[in-house]
Amino acid sequence: MSTILFREIVFGPVHSRRLGVSLGVNLLPDDGKVCSFDCIYCECGYNADKRGKNGLPTREAVYNALDDKLKLMVEKGEKPDVITFAGNGEPTLHPQFEEIIEDTINLRNRYFPEAKVSVLSNACHIGKESVFRALNRVDNNILKLDSVFLDTIKLINEPNQPKFSVDKLVDNLKRFNGNLIIQTLFLRGEHKGKRIDNTTDKEVDAWLETVKLINPKQVMIYSIDRETPEKNLVKLSKEELEKIALKIRQAGLNVSVSA
Repeated sequence: MSTILFREIVFGPVHSRRLGVSLGVNLLPDDGKVCSFDCIYCECGYNADKRGKNGLPTREAVYNALDDKLKLMVEKGEKPDVITFAGNGEPTLHPQFEEIIEDTINLRNRYFPEAKVSVLSNACHIGKESVFRALNRVDNNILKLDSVFLDTIKLINEPNQPKFSVDKLVDNLKRFNGNLIIQTLFLRGEHKGKRIDNTTDKEVDAWLETVKLINPKQVMIYSIDRETPEKNLVKLSKEELEKIALKIRQAGLNVSVSA
């Protein structure tokens, strides 16, 4: 299986390991990837390899695509557990992200009021007030934190912000006052000739101390599930993830494990 792009604004529904029956929404181009991270495990591939020519979908286009899909699901008797913003990169980069979230909540309330609205985000843009407001309105505000060491983040996530700061990221995560879910992918491997391992005691213990300060309502830890652009990565076993999860539970936090 090769890395993939999502060719539609609304795709699925698909079964998500973490969220159930998920209807996906892609706010990025349908022929390329746009992201402020360049994660070595991203199913969409590297940014440089997936450049597209199409622009971002308009707010109106997103509304119409989601409205049409939800109507069709009602007609077919299908029911989503969640409407998930993910797609070909970082959804909060869309300049009308807040307005699109508002539209989505209204459509969800009309068609499937029990469904959750989720956003999978790298958390790079939560310092922007419109993004912060929008994420506070969704049911599942799922924000990435793969390490608390800058050198590790640079290897795993490759942020494209020259002044990326772990301290600033953590301070912004704290601003949600617990109204967020931390998602972390644990892995081992090699990238650009350097060893990567965010599962060591040093990594996990420092990460967990920071997560305790953020105090999220849930922590999601998971392993590689699809083909990755960096080929020298190791998928962790369920047993290895459960050992990490035990530490998280002992810290008094709610954790889910997807292997």
